[in-house]
Amino acid sequence: MNEWIEKDLKYIWHPCSQMKDYETLSPIVIDKGEGVYLYDINGKKYVDVISSWWCNLLGHCNPKINEAVKKQIDNLEHVIFANFTHKPAIELCEKLSKILPKGLCKFNFTDNGSSAIEAAMKVSFQYHEQTGNPQKTRFMALTDAYHGETIGALSVGDCDLYTKLYKPILMDIIRIKAPDCYRCPYNKCRDNCNCECFADAEEQFEKYGNETAALLVEPLLQGSAGMKIYPPLYLKKLRTLCDKYNVHLIADEIATGFGRTGKMFAFEHANVSPDIMCLSKGLTGGYMPCAMFVTTQKIYDAFYDDYNSGKAFMHSHTYSGNPLACAAANAVLDIMSDGTVLKKANENAIYFNNLIKNKFLKHKNVGEVRSIGLINAIELVKNKETKEPFDSKMRTGYQIYKKALEKGVLLRPLGDIIYFNPPLIIEPKDMDFVVDVAYKCLCEILPE
Repeated sequence: MNEWIEKDLKYIWHPCSQMKDYETLSPIVIDKGEGVYLYDINGKKYVDVISSWWCNLLGHCNPKINEAVKKQIDNLEHVIFANFTHKPAIELCEKLSKILPKGLCKFNFTDNGSSAIEAAMKVSFQYHEQTGNPQKTRFMALTDAYHGETIGALSVGDCDLYTKLYKPILMDIIRIKAPDCYRCPYNKCRDNCNCECFADAEEQFEKYGNETAALLVEPLLQGSAGMKIYPPLYLKKLRTLCDKYNVHLIADEIATGFGRTGKMFAFEHANVSPDIMCLSKGLTGGYMPCAMFVTTQKIYDAFYDDYNSGKAFMHSHTYSGNPLACAAANAVLDIMSDGTVLKKANENAIYFNNLIKNKFLKHKNVGEVRSIGLINAIELVKNKETKEPFDSKMRTGYQIYKKALEKGVLLRPLGDIIYFNPPLIIEPKDMDFVVDVAYKCLCEILPE
């Protein structure tokens, strides 16, 4: 065994891992990255088709982002963000204010996506307390949701893999049945339905709307649930319902922001705005930990008063507004500012989706191929006609993942959902390669 692997296993407890698995699949020691490629210490190349947990937006070691971070580190590495500020943070907020959905204009920095969710929930709760609605103390979220790993964020999540064990210490969340377009109970299609499934949201709001502070939603794409995609109309209906009951609509755009769904932000597909939007991941192109929530002037004004009124939002993170992270984020926005990257990504997305459909849909165990932007998901099922899933104990997706690593592709499926969520700069030749490898691996585990 390589000495670096031995040292890793001696000291490191990896995230989202059963470490016993590492006895048969050792950690891969990455030496460098370039574009969509990662290179291990033996020189083997891998195509990072999942953007290293969905955050690498413009490729590894992007020269322009590299230069921005190098330049910033010689000027200022960090400064307390209470009563102090700096140019990179100011410039970042100014740039974002020009491209965010209408009405979002006040920025509060945290240092990771879960913390941004927590802060957004707290600010919603405090807003209602300070505006004459102290009964609004609860939160709503969809079934199968994922919003992070801290206690509040985990509470509004609903993926058993992450939440089941901790339910005794989680908050009591009002749950709305999420759209499930592959297994639609109304036998409709996501491309032309009227969101008949929205009836459950209306029912829950009628019961609990008066005691609810905010509804959290992953717009259009429930990522950790298996890249479940639903129509923009659902967001429009949520906006109307939240307005009716004075409930904040919190958009978790941590995974969907910055071009992932074909537009800069997923909410743009619905032509409505949330009250609060949480951002992270692609914000810095995957370079530095950085997150924020962005909200409206109306919400901000409810906290603006004399200090002794006790209305200030007393929430802080040591690395809030870190200058290096802001420098990286500014470089990301500069690269994307003329629309060229997103335009090309959307053109390539058509090619990518057609390629995947043509390759995978013929397989007897592929139930559905779904896509939005460059994101494509392939749902594996035991029975194509009944849509019966495989027994999770078989770990079918994990077996395919291991095969793909041998062939130089980083997939990391979500259960039995194989998905592609590559950097926006991926080229057709790499699409051809990863699709071919993924299909070969599928056929090795599940022969046609």
